[in-house]
Amino acid sequence: MESNIKQLTLLIKNAYVFDSALCQFIKKDIAIMDDLIIDCDKHLEYLAKEVIDATGKYIIPGLVDIHMHIESSMTSPQAFYKKAVSWGTTTLVADPHEIANVYGIDGIQAMISNAEALDIFFGIPSSVPSTSPQFETTGGMIDLGEVNELLEDKKMICLGEVMNFKDLQMTDSKTKRLIKRCKEKRRDFLIEGHCPKLSGQELSFYLASGIDADHTQQTPASILEKVSKGMFLEIQAKSITKEIIATLVNNQLYDHFCFVTDDCMANHLQDKGHLFEVVKKAVHCGMPLLKAIYCATLTPSRRMHLDDRGMLAPGKKADLIILDHLESLKVNCVYKNGKLASMIKTPPCVFPEALYHSIKLEPLSKTDFLLPVLKGKKALCNIISIHQDSNFTTHKQMVIDIVDGKLDYQAKGLSLICVFERYGKNHNRAYGLVEGTFTKSCAVASTWAHDHHNLMVMGNDENLMVKIANEIIHKQGGYGACCEQCLEMVHLNVGGIISDGPLETTATSLKQVTDILVDCGYVHMNPIMSFATLSLPVSPEIKITDCGLIIGKTQQIVPLVEEIYEYDD
Repeated sequence: MESNIKQLTLLIKNAYVFDSALCQFIKKDIAIMDDLIIDCDKHLEYLAKEVIDATGKYIIPGLVDIHMHIESSMTSPQAFYKKAVSWGTTTLVADPHEIANVYGIDGIQAMISNAEALDIFFGIPSSVPSTSPQFETTGGMIDLGEVNELLEDKKMICLGEVMNFKDLQMTDSKTKRLIKRCKEKRRDFLIEGHCPKLSGQELSFYLASGIDADHTQQTPASILEKVSKGMFLEIQAKSITKEIIATLVNNQLYDHFCFVTDDCMANHLQDKGHLFEVVKKAVHCGMPLLKAIYCATLTPSRRMHLDDRGMLAPGKKADLIILDHLESLKVNCVYKNGKLASMIKTPPCVFPEALYHSIKLEPLSKTDFLLPVLKGKKALCNIISIHQDSNFTTHKQMVIDIVDGKLDYQAKGLSLICVFERYGKNHNRAYGLVEGTFTKSCAVASTWAHDHHNLMVMGNDENLMVKIANEIIHKQGGYGACCEQCLEMVHLNVGGIISDGPLETTATSLKQVTDILVDCGYVHMNPIMSFATLSLPVSPEIKITDCGLIIGKTQQIVPLVEEIYEYDD
């Protein structure tokens, strides 16, 4: 039959094409007109401006990452997207709750504006602040009025991760109101979740509230319980173990989960890749390769109702990856909207001027890092204990000597952690002690401190803490570390959480900061994120904000010093 298509933009011949429905590779041709696939079948005969012979190569759909935070890369939407596409991720669904905590709805709209020409969708931040103003001070807030406005934007396709389980349990709940309004205005609007360690009746209550997805760290038991109760799972790298993959594979759960990145550091994005790295890790842990591809392309697209992508078929977007070798997933090239990813042009960054002047703190001195004088011999203290293999912490109590009126925390191998409110609202500050940090003199500080993004400083040497904190204040935001020999810093000049400079520069600086932390004894699978999430009060088990030490599940503030003993015994 004669085609009514005069000339294609691109015709790819003789490739092994991934058939998503059958979950297998079939030798086919792909016909592309502008940004759409027109045909995908054997022995196609079309006139085309460009014909590629892909004999021996494999083609899969562009990867779809439906749960991630651009701000977690410390880069702009333009820089992030261009690098992610080069690695094969052609569609993103970003939750901009980090910039919302700094600058409210204006921050969200700035992110959308910078991503306007890119294939990035957004989730409406549901938990800004992650708890409430009673427990953390933020620069912005998102409530019903802001949600109403954001629902008018078609780029918004879900309500971002609902983190505040405590609020959800209350009769007059902000979270419940937000969920209700989303469903009233857009019936098919998806509600994303964040529910680590919820199970039993608590999990059922959470699901009954309308939230039906979770991206947090899983166990084999949590996977089976959540899927059985109707929850869709978004599996990120830290959840991938042989036991987790065996649970997913043995129970054939491929339509009940997808792979996501959640947080991707700039140096990882620069040097190692993006969603493909999660796929490779899953395959290494035992997932069949074709199923892993399926769960990074079609299942995430279906979850988000992005029905025009996720598979290579007529009428779908011409987003595809040509692989030189299947087993190694070696990328030859990436096409986005029918064009080589290397040809993508991104507009310059444009952010509100106020975001370049968001740190409202005077320089600090050594006295700002001295704990109050105590009378007595010993003190029973509440301690944050870091986990080396996750961002969870353990709440411990420890007896610490009082020497000359001061807690001798260094003798116990602890670090002091301080949070300084940096929006100029109330001048709050809070202090805590942390176990599992440094074995040498070191200090680390950041205004990239999830989710309130106040200035957080931690160390075992007050002089070094003053030095790195003031460097960040002077530079209007950043993430830095220093030891006795050197100081390194990532300059985050946009809201204290984003750099509008080249991704390569941010990646290099981030590696240098990481090297200091590791060299000084900080042992963790991701030291940068480990420190930055010590300020996230909805994460198990104990964290710190400008309001104090907070137990995540109960939303209870506990004092640093629980009890003072007048005698040694």
